[in-house]
Amino acid sequence: MRIALFTETFLPRVEGVTNTLCRVLEHLAARGHESLLFAPEGGPTQYANTPIIGLRGWRFPLYPDFKIIPPLPSIRKPLSAFNPDVVHVLNPLSLGLAAIQQSRSLGLPVVASYHTDVPGFMRRWGYQWPSQLMACYMRWLHNRADLNLCPSQVTLEALRRQGYRRLKVWGRGVDTVLFHPSKRSAEWRARLSGGNPDQPLLLFVGRLSYEKRIHWLHAVINALPDVRVAIVGDGPARAGLQRLFFDAPVVFTGTLHGEDLAAAYASADIFVFPAANETLGNVVLEAMASGLPVVAPRAGGLLDHAVHGETALLFEPEDRNALVAAVQALVEDPALARRLGSAGRARVEPRTWMAVLDGLLEDYRSVIAARRAEARPSLASRRLADGL
Repeated sequence: MRIALFTETFLPRVEGVTNTLCRVLEHLAARGHESLLFAPEGGPTQYANTPIIGLRGWRFPLYPDFKIIPPLPSIRKPLSAFNPDVVHVLNPLSLGLAAIQQSRSLGLPVVASYHTDVPGFMRRWGYQWPSQLMACYMRWLHNRADLNLCPSQVTLEALRRQGYRRLKVWGRGVDTVLFHPSKRSAEWRARLSGGNPDQPLLLFVGRLSYEKRIHWLHAVINALPDVRVAIVGDGPARAGLQRLFFDAPVVFTGTLHGEDLAAAYASADIFVFPAANETLGNVVLEAMASGLPVVAPRAGGLLDHAVHGETALLFEPEDRNALVAAVQALVEDPALARRLGSAGRARVEPRTWMAVLDGLLEDYRSVIAARRAEARPSLASRRLADGL
């Protein structure tokens, strides 16, 4: 197959969409498919075997490393020249609008994947009325695609209630060889705990942005002064968080990758994830694969895997005291924490990236076949008319 992909965000910006897209491109290369990626400029010109066309955009004030590409970029000529069998638009917003419009005019089948609850984030920032407009716009845009992929069943059901059509779950895999309890390291535990490895160690991994509610961990530290906290990742909220936690037992590591990231997960005791608008939460899967119990809100796509009392302790999304209570329960009951961690590991072990991404390829083939089937009657009609 020949697959053209469009993304609103890519390297060097590290977050869930980027990480998933890198996995997709690596899998396309491994399976021998040809692909072309349209992405914001400033990143690599190629990833795996995929050439990348960088497009100029404007920096978004709240997130300076995020570029908004105007919906009228010059994409028709390179898209037509590549002549893809299918177009995959990840998290369509502005570039996604142009991608879907041009694909439709060229008669190409379109797969769109929903990754980020943008309207939910806008409501959380206090933009109630604009969030309603964004919700309508995103529904209209996605409903122009032949297939809409969702990262979790919870997200699919939410989108269906909002009027999204042609929905299917495209889950996420996790590298259970890389992320494994055996990667626990005394050296990393000492580093993450600020030299206090015998104290309970809480871990957050993810993009340091305002909607992740990492500042809620301050309440946990105030209530449980013996705990230590490690925050792995980077992003626009880092400077503010470092000011907030300047006199607290918190270690900021910046972004970690590969074996270092795996060791950080496995060396902690509890994974704490306060964000309440996640469509999945890839880091939750990685934490579970590493054998960590999860504390998370009872909201969003992570509920497909974070099951209260089985793999996690869940708290009501807007109740900060309930977050503190959940962490305290695990700190005070290490046996419970170990049981939840073991169950989480068992739950995610079958979720290999290979199986998940082979499923994506089957979805591509299905929309290609459906579009060709639609085209055949039209061709037959034209031939009949010509004969008459």
